Amino acid sequence: MKKEPKKPLHHHLYFWVVCAIFIGGAAGYFWPEAGVKMKPAADGFIALVKMLIGPIVFCTIVLGITAAGDMKKVGRVGVKTLLYFEIISTVALLIGLAVANTLKPGDGFNADPAQLDASSVAGYAQAAHDQTTTGFLLHIIPKTFADAFTGTGDLLQVLLVAILFGYALNRMGTKGAAVHEFIEQASHIFFAMMNAIMRLAPVGAGAAMAFTIGKYGVESLKPLMALMGAFYFTCFIFIAVVLGTVARAAGFSLWRFLRYIKEEILIVLGTSSSESVLAPLMAKLEKLGCGRGTVGLVVPSGYSFNLDGTNIYLTLAALFVAQALNIDLTWGQQAAILGVALLTSKGASGVTGAGFITLAATLAVVPHVPVAGLALILGIDRFMSEARAITNLIGNGVAAIVISKWEKDLDVKTFQKELAKD
Repeated sequence: MKKEPKKPLHHHLYFWVVCAIFIGGAAGYFWPEAGVKMKPAADGFIALVKMLIGPIVFCTIVLGITAAGDMKKVGRVGVKTLLYFEIISTVALLIGLAVANTLKPGDGFNADPAQLDASSVAGYAQAAHDQTTTGFLLHIIPKTFADAFTGTGDLLQVLLVAILFGYALNRMGTKGAAVHEFIEQASHIFFAMMNAIMRLAPVGAGAAMAFTIGKYGVESLKPLMALMGAFYFTCFIFIAVVLGTVARAAGFSLWRFLRYIKEEILIVLGTSSSESVLAPLMAKLEKLGCGRGTVGLVVPSGYSFNLDGTNIYLTLAALFVAQALNIDLTWGQQAAILGVALLTSKGASGVTGAGFITLAATLAVVPHVPVAGLALILGIDRFMSEARAITNLIGNGVAAIVISKWEKDLDVKTFQKELAKD
């Protein structure tokens, strides 16, 4: 069989994304005012992507449920998915605690609580205070069918509507054939629209990097390099050891999978948002051989329930603030942070900044640590959001493959062939 010729490097999207990230970073460094003014270009790209996420997720889940034909299978996949998410999320939170207790990145900071600028984090603290378990659960139910797509853009609302619609369509049998065909064709159109939008990824990634460097400056990293280093190190360890072990147990190479999704990783690096590649990730997983129904259920729900990078950040940053303020937390208090973080992390989405709100909600469980202490890391939160988003992305990709294999919903030959490509 004749091997297909390789595309020239400049024909690959990731090449232009890398170039844009470097150019944007340089622009933000040398011309910070111009870099800050590029924010609308980054926001515009994210807005274009988010515009299509709801319809794509809806079509994918509905078609996946009708293809499965058996609602018992859908329920089985859901249970396995949530169980997997809880185990991996707990491991991520524990690793964050372990690293914080071992490296102690906040030791020696000696921040004075009286001099903290509480006003700078007041908005995040209020948003965290407004979050309740009951409110979160009720928020999953949209006010109207259309509100799931036109309201806050919450993926859990789209997920609920899609499951109900898919269930009803499945029960209708042949009577729903016309609707099924319409959704099938609409799905192709939405993915074609997304492919067109992704050509703008270099613009969005470059503009976002220019804004970040221009707004905060590289100098803002120096006082908090210990926390930055500990966080990036922890994310690397989690990906390499935990997800690497999961991948090996499932019979595939994590390194090959990372190469397979390198374009998505680079786009997330530039935009600091894992939502920017949700649809491309789902498309690549299907191309990899994962069943459409499994991908449609695992990936969207993972964006709310399987945020590994955010989980690491919650426990590591919470302990950093306590250490920086010279507050010794007991093991009981750390256990309380762990327990609350298991709940608050479920309310975080792939949107930049959500991790900081959930951190405020988590820290509130320990009255000894003032929420105003978050002002210590507010300046570098944006620089840590890249690692959070990339870890979340990789974690959800691995989860989809693992659960597809558990369900025997993985085309092994296609899977091996795609991962073997250079």
